[in-house]
Amino acid sequence: MSAILDRRHIGRALFRHGVLLVGVFLVAFPVWVAFVASTLSLPEIRSVPMPLLPGDKGFETWWGVLTQGGGRLSQKTPVLDMLGHSLVMALCVAAGKIAISFTSAFAIVYFRFPLRMFFFWMIFVTLMLPVEVRILPTFEVVANLGLLDSYGGLIVPLIASATATFLFRQFFMTVPKELVEAARVDGAGPLRFLWSILVPLSVTNIAALFVVLFIYGWNQYLWPLLVTKKLETIVVGVYRLLAVGDDSVDWPAVMATTMLAMLPPVAVVILMQRWFVKGLVETEK
Repeated sequence: MSAILDRRHIGRALFRHGVLLVGVFLVAFPVWVAFVASTLSLPEIRSVPMPLLPGDKGFETWWGVLTQGGGRLSQKTPVLDMLGHSLVMALCVAAGKIAISFTSAFAIVYFRFPLRMFFFWMIFVTLMLPVEVRILPTFEVVANLGLLDSYGGLIVPLIASATATFLFRQFFMTVPKELVEAARVDGAGPLRFLWSILVPLSVTNIAALFVVLFIYGWNQYLWPLLVTKKLETIVVGVYRLLAVGDDSVDWPAVMATTMLAMLPPVAVVILMQRWFVKGLVETEK
C-alpha cells in the first residue's frame, strides 16, 4: 500500500514539475531567440530556419547600439542615452507616486477635514481614467507650461496614483489606534508619527509598490512618444527602430536593444524580490 502511495506521490510531483518546466520553456524560449538573434548577422536571421545557437556578432552589435544607436533609416540615438532617460523617468515616477500616495493616504486616515471622504472617492474614481483617456487635455496643460521634451513633462503627469493611495489607506486603517494614542501621549506630532512609526511599518509595502511602479514607468510608451523628441526612452527607441520598411529593419540591432531594455526591470525584480514577495503576502504588521 505504501509503495502505491509513493508511486502516486512521485507521479504527482513529476506532473507538477513537468507543468512548471513547460511554463518556463514558453516564457524563456522567446527571450532566448531574441538573445540569439542579437548575436547573428542579418542574413543569418533571415535564413530558414534561423540558428538557435549564439553567433559571433554579439559584442559588436551590443556595443554598437549602446554607443552609436541602431537601425539604418531610423533616428540613431545611443541606447545608453535611452536607458538613462528611461531610468530617470521610472525612478522619479515610482518615487513620486509613492511619496504623494503615502502622504495623501496619511491625510485621509489621520486628519478630519470637510469633504474628506469625497476627496478620497474622487481620487479613487480616477482609476477608471487611464492616461490614454485624458491624454489630450494633459498634453495641452504640459504644452502650455512649456514642459514638452523635458523630464518634467515626462514625469509630472504620471506621478499621481489612485491605486497606491488606496493601498496605503487600507494599510493605515489596520494600524492599532493604541499606537496612535501612545504617540500622541509621548508628544509626537503628525510628521514625527509619520516618519518614525508609519514609514518603518510600511517598508515592505513601499518596496512592493516600488517594483510595480518602476516597471510601470519603465514600460510607458504613448506618453513619452507624444511629449519628447530628444529625451527618447528605450521603449520608444525600440518602436522607432521598427518604424521603417520591412526590408530596412536592422533585426540584430532591434533584438540587442530589446535585450538591453529588459535588463533594468529584471535587475530591480531580482534585487527586490524578497521585499516584493514579503510586501504582498505579509499580513501581520
